[in-house]
Amino acid sequence: MFLKEHQSTIANSLQFMIVLDAFLVLSGAVLTSYVGVTGLVRRMTLDQCLPNFLLKRNKRRGTYHRITIGFFVLCASILLLTRGNLLALAGVYTISFLGVMSLFALGNILLKANRKELKRTFRAGWITVLIGLCATLSGIAGNIIIDYKNLIYFLTYFIPTILIVSIVYARIGILKFIVHLDNKLMKKIFIERMFIWRSIMIDKIMDITTQRVMVFTRGGNLPKLRRAFDYIIRNEDSQKVYVVYLQKENNDEAVKEIEGDLEVLNRAYSELDIEFIHRQGSFGPEVVREFSKEFNIPINNIFIGSPEEKHTFTIQELGGVRVIF
Repeated sequence: MFLKEHQSTIANSLQFMIVLDAFLVLSGAVLTSYVGVTGLVRRMTLDQCLPNFLLKRNKRRGTYHRITIGFFVLCASILLLTRGNLLALAGVYTISFLGVMSLFALGNILLKANRKELKRTFRAGWITVLIGLCATLSGIAGNIIIDYKNLIYFLTYFIPTILIVSIVYARIGILKFIVHLDNKLMKKIFIERMFIWRSIMIDKIMDITTQRVMVFTRGGNLPKLRRAFDYIIRNEDSQKVYVVYLQKENNDEAVKEIEGDLEVLNRAYSELDIEFIHRQGSFGPEVVREFSKEFNIPINNIFIGSPEEKHTFTIQELGGVRVIF
């Protein structure tokens, strides 16, 4: 009798320790997810993929409370949607996670094809990447086969997210459409309000288009500069572009060559205001921070070409610049 009671006490103690350990691990996972999603959404918003109102910070604590609250609502809603079914929750998480891993593999393939000269800390062979891609896609397919509702739950959140990102990308066109609405479509009693609304829309367009970007170039190379400006036209709403050339020694021929290329680009991209800056110095993380501070341009709005093996710094050390050509 005593032995059974003793064994029962030990079992209860072990059970309590396991539950406590699981609670601590899951608490850590939840906190990590909040930290990770805050950084992700902040960077996507800075890159003009999500609405700017998400960047509103708490005055006292400096936290991005709108992102935190939004993520909590998202997690709570999926719990209600699946009615707390652990298998359904696990299925949605698995599809999401394997989808991200598949995108990593696709990104690796694109870098191999388009950025062969890019400096890399680690390398993965073609066979390794393709095997990983096939494995993640197989896992997604398997989860859908197990229960097709997992895909429905996933698309319930994925499609609205894509729509929001698409609207943000097309916001200039949408605002211009609102501005150019025919006044005659509005009733006379709303004419005054409509003018106020149009004024607000025009101010919003100006706020977006007056943002500035910066491009670092290694020298005169018209095709690469053209690719950089094509990227800006396709993906950015900014109309002011600084082109920066750094040289260790005075080289008037290189400067004249870049100026000649920019004259051609000025005619080809008449909608952009291009300003050329050339100074002595070497490109690196400190230079990026100095130019960002001097011209009041966020580092994520600074564009560069692919760093090569000869460079002593890594892309991470540059603080978030974008490699676009």
